[in-house]
Amino acid sequence: MSLKNTYDVIVVGGGPAGLMAAGTAAGRGYRVALLEKNRQLGRKLRITGKGRCNVTNHCSVEEAVSAAPRGGKFLYGAFSAFPPEAVMSFFEDLGVPLKTERGRRVFPVSDKAGDIAEALERFALKAGVQVIREPVSAVLMENEAVRGVRTSAGEYRAESVVLACGGASYPGTGSDGTGCRMAAALGHTVKPLVPSLVPLVEREEYCARLMGLSLRNCGIKVTQQDRKKPVYEDFGELLFTHFGLSGPTVLSASAHMHPMEPGKYTVHIDLKPALDEQKLDARLLRDLEKNRNRIFLNSLEELLPQKLIPVMVERSGIPGETRCHSVTKEQRREFCRILKDFAIIIEGFRPLSEAIVTSGGVNLREIDPRTMGSKLIKGLYFAGEMIDCDAYTGGYNLQIAFSTGRLAGNSL
Repeated sequence: MSLKNTYDVIVVGGGPAGLMAAGTAAGRGYRVALLEKNRQLGRKLRITGKGRCNVTNHCSVEEAVSAAPRGGKFLYGAFSAFPPEAVMSFFEDLGVPLKTERGRRVFPVSDKAGDIAEALERFALKAGVQVIREPVSAVLMENEAVRGVRTSAGEYRAESVVLACGGASYPGTGSDGTGCRMAAALGHTVKPLVPSLVPLVEREEYCARLMGLSLRNCGIKVTQQDRKKPVYEDFGELLFTHFGLSGPTVLSASAHMHPMEPGKYTVHIDLKPALDEQKLDARLLRDLEKNRNRIFLNSLEELLPQKLIPVMVERSGIPGETRCHSVTKEQRREFCRILKDFAIIIEGFRPLSEAIVTSGGVNLREIDPRTMGSKLIKGLYFAGEMIDCDAYTGGYNLQIAFSTGRLAGNSL
């Protein structure tokens, strides 16, 4: 083995976690090689947040922990060592000014995800990281300790290897589950990779009829069969699509809908969360009085978006041709009930390839939360999405990548 193929540390994966781990380790004086199969580093990072990149969330460590339904407690140490405020300072020190928007979401002022990816790349290269663009096929091991990696071009030696290969969402960017397969080959338990932060597919066809309609201020509640308490509740934006539901509230709700089984979950949409049923009934009564000689179907423009009206009238069971002065008290109450509980039965998730993040990955019980090091194999570390933890939308998942990458790089 030639000396040029020997390093102190090898990081596999040139995404946010890998770049952070590599740059951090190199900054400590280690000889670091970063192996990435794509020609471009941070390829998935460049398309996150619809190309704007929600870098982190301007919240406390405790709030970041609570935003991770799987793995929150495990991440406490990593978040404490490199909290959201530190991430913000990190990028601003690299010359990327940031801004905080609604929901404390943090974005680059430029609204360009490429600025974040390029700043991370500069950070790693300036620290002395050598980038090698070759796909890794296996981690080499001797005497229960890592000794390097094998690529399509040969072997590279190191006594520390960080796997930061991502999950399996957006496989075209390189996140295709390879890292988890390598971890499994080394004896680690890998929980099944399933979609999280993913749009939902409806059982019926109500959403398809409402395709393209976006609601900015609605309440949602997710219920599960045979369970009294709601699985999830939220308030905010929602989008109807040709297949079902999407939008920030729905994506966050999907993180709580595991395991997914057809018909197991129902999303209840409150179209008028600012009004209780009594106030809503009074409002509807005023509209009916105002339009008393019009048909019911044509009297709701001030109450609902036009596209939503025929669907809601149909679901209420009130004949659309009914004159407003003929709508009964019972019909009015039923219509109000539907407005407060527009129920959509969920058939399943959209494919993993469409998910923002992957749920599942390397079992947390086999990783030391103080270092991100393997409890099974000496010299092996993990960072980012291939670890079995994920969070809501709002910048929390990139915070996981940055914090775990930083901790791994500082723990070698």
